[in-house]
Amino acid sequence: MKKLGLYIHIPFCRSKCLYCDFCSMPNPQADKMEAYGAALCRDLQACAQKAAEYTVDTVYVGGGTPTVLPIGTLTEILRTVYRCYRVSPNAEITAECNPGTGDANYFSAMRRAGFNRLSIGLQSAHREELRALGRIHSFTDFEMTVAAAQRAGFENISADVMSGIPHQTSQSYLQTLERLIALSPQHISAYGLTVEEDTPFGRMGERLVLPDEEAARQMYFAGAELLESAGYRQYEISNFAREGYESAHNLKYWNCEEYLGFGVAAYSDFDGSRFGNGRAVDAYIKGENVEIEREYPSDNDRMNEYVMLRMRLREGVCEDRFLHRFGTSFLKTFGSVLSPYVAHGLVRLDAHGAAFTREGMYVSNAVLSEILNFDA
Repeated sequence: MKKLGLYIHIPFCRSKCLYCDFCSMPNPQADKMEAYGAALCRDLQACAQKAAEYTVDTVYVGGGTPTVLPIGTLTEILRTVYRCYRVSPNAEITAECNPGTGDANYFSAMRRAGFNRLSIGLQSAHREELRALGRIHSFTDFEMTVAAAQRAGFENISADVMSGIPHQTSQSYLQTLERLIALSPQHISAYGLTVEEDTPFGRMGERLVLPDEEAARQMYFAGAELLESAGYRQYEISNFAREGYESAHNLKYWNCEEYLGFGVAAYSDFDGSRFGNGRAVDAYIKGENVEIEREYPSDNDRMNEYVMLRMRLREGVCEDRFLHRFGTSFLKTFGSVLSPYVAHGLVRLDAHGAAFTREGMYVSNAVLSEILNFDA
């Protein structure tokens, strides 16, 4: 039986962060959230037949902030998945959450519905850094949310932190990680801030003062060393986990496996094509103009995409798996272009395949832009 991941997008938040480029709207009315949930259930049911030969082994409800939904709306979405799809009994079922958007009763209802993993957005443990990002919670709110989730029975909790943000220093970043580690989440995502053009941060231009490149570099390497010393293995450029708690859903993306996306701005990679939905919530609720693009990647694009995504992982690209998947040798295709980066200590290359060193992970985008050759 083939495996399938489901991504479900919830475009609602209590407030919009200054760096956020995701499809989300602040302070939605309850009737709009309920109508949107009904539209998701409609689409989940409509797409179920084409996934009849698949077993769903991951479900990821992201946003936005899914836990701003009324609990009945959120749980009905997951119940629809269970009614319409073959779901593995060991499926990883995740919902994103922001501090202060759920209590023990809310989380208990989520557990009863089938959610077994919670991804909570912390970003920083420092009040001035949170304010600079436009976050409306405190570290105390985060602690209370983690405690409530644990009381409700969540044993797989992930937390997001961010580096390279306004007012941040290497010392304050490591303090954030230390305070987070003390709470013992099973998974930690540690991302560097990316300033997107169409956001308040992007429109600030030179008025936005961020840590310089050397400080950002120190944060990345010192943070990774601290997390690994605390038992969080770096399995991907920005992701760390205790043994057995790697994100199964995100691994689908990095392994170029199939998934279906539902809701506004959601993308799918299924049955040989990639397609995406528009960002207009009202149109989605009405069932209008849902799909806005579809493409059929060439074999060459698929091969380059596989290298691009697998190289994000600590294990990198395996020669045998690549040969089985594409019928050609990874080492013969990419070995020569990777050789200069081996000499500079950025890539490990041997008869079994290739992977970035930690130094290489930090500059991976620059390296990959040089070695990959997508169709024009």
